[in-house]
Amino acid sequence: MRKLWLLLGICSLSLQLNAQKAMTSQDSIKVFYDKLLPLLKSDYVYKKEVDWKTVSSETNQNLKKYNDFKSSLKETEVLFGKIKATHCKVIYKDKVYGVTLKASAENLSQQWKDKYATKPGFEVKVLDGKVGYIMMPGIKSLDFSQENTHKTAQSMYDQIAEIKAKNKLQGWIIDLRFNTGGNSAPMLLALYDFLGDNDIWGTVDVNKKQKSKVRMEKGKYLDNSKKTSHINPSGELLDQAKVAVITGQLTASSGEVTALAFKGRPNTIFIGEKTFGMTTANVNVELPFSTMLILSVALDTDRNGIYYDPIIPDIAVSKQDNFNDLLADKNVQEAISFISKK
Repeated sequence: MRKLWLLLGICSLSLQLNAQKAMTSQDSIKVFYDKLLPLLKSDYVYKKEVDWKTVSSETNQNLKKYNDFKSSLKETEVLFGKIKATHCKVIYKDKVYGVTLKASAENLSQQWKDKYATKPGFEVKVLDGKVGYIMMPGIKSLDFSQENTHKTAQSMYDQIAEIKAKNKLQGWIIDLRFNTGGNSAPMLLALYDFLGDNDIWGTVDVNKKQKSKVRMEKGKYLDNSKKTSHINPSGELLDQAKVAVITGQLTASSGEVTALAFKGRPNTIFIGEKTFGMTTANVNVELPFSTMLILSVALDTDRNGIYYDPIIPDIAVSKQDNFNDLLADKNVQEAISFISKK
């Protein structure tokens, strides 16, 4: 990661030097892509699979058709497509540029589409008087600070802890069907009681060599032993409780990381559909003109260093969602059956 920080320093210096003279639109475009292309070439996880000479030549040729910097960012969509960087994004003035991946609507149940249209949020409740149910959606905030992560996670954790304290439950369902990504740290911290004091996920390079490991310890979120945020836990841990994780076709990115954290956990089953398959680890890199690059630098793994692309459920259930009556939802029915078994 020192390499990335060094590049950030170079970017800042370039901005200061270029600020001393008026820049044309083509100058701005060149400054930006002269930083972006080398960064991709040096740190993109699949960099060795790319013909960089051809890609760079074609990109620079294409850039000649743009009249201003903002419009030139559309070329990142072409560039990322060529190198298959489907998880990489450029963010400029709250607009996101990158390859747009869409799931086929015909493969999604009407119940799923109707519920998704309501922008479902986090919820926790008791089903049938005996099973805890947690809907964990994506968390899209770009504020990755310790303070914001703690605030977001603690609110969700406290709701889970209240249900835990007031009910004697046989087990829990964690529903990730609407978790299309975002920031995984608050999601995982909110689920601390189920994960306990353990390694929960990590990253490897393309040769499956360990690059990083994430652990939870007494409510602290430790990335390579460095605390990045925390929650204040209460009550007993549920790390041995029965848990059913429900995944769907659009469980993606950090939603998949959240699912991965439960791989290797005892008394756990995966139900539903295979996930989207966006299991690359990203870092945020500042680039010229207040742009942010979301760059895929490694592959996500479970606590045991195993890489999944995508995550395949233990029990397959497709297009049998029922969010109006969860007890009639086939995924939930399978989950309760697993939890109820002695």
